[in-house]
Amino acid sequence: MTTTQERLEKMQAEPQPEHEWLGRLVGEWDVEGEMTTDADQPPERTAGTETVRSLGDLWFICEGRGEMPGGGEGQWVMTLGYDPRKNAYVGTWVGSMMKNMFVYEGELDPGERALTLETEGPDMTGEGSARYRDIMELDGDDHRVLTSHIRGEDGEWRQIVEVHYRRKA
Repeated sequence: MTTTQERLEKMQAEPQPEHEWLGRLVGEWDVEGEMTTDADQPPERTAGTETVRSLGDLWFICEGRGEMPGGGEGQWVMTLGYDPRKNAYVGTWVGSMMKNMFVYEGELDPGERALTLETEGPDMTGEGSARYRDIMELDGDDHRVLTSHIRGEDGEWRQIVEVHYRRKA
């Protein structure tokens, strides 16, 4: 019979190189971005801050807050990790401005610069669902860019968000 201790030891995970890549996100960041929900309207600007911390070197938690387009403050939490059994990066995103949780799965590009995460969520019209693709690109140790795209009915991806994160000194 297997003891609880033995079961826990079997579940114990060691960080992989993919976790080390995520570790580059740890720190305090200033956030500035633009978002467009309607192609016929100009982009709206947003600004805020984000803190990224590790949870046992296997999970990374990004907690942010900032101005929302149209006014008011929003808060968000993103979790990121790597699942060796899926051979994929995994994560979630929730925000104070939405009732949905986005569940991510994705991969790192061969140059280890951009992490592409895909998910499904509510369509911008409020009816039905849509596919989303978020791309987190590292530009050195102190700057990263997140772009978010939505797949249209024509199958084409349209960028709706571009956010720049700059590490605080």
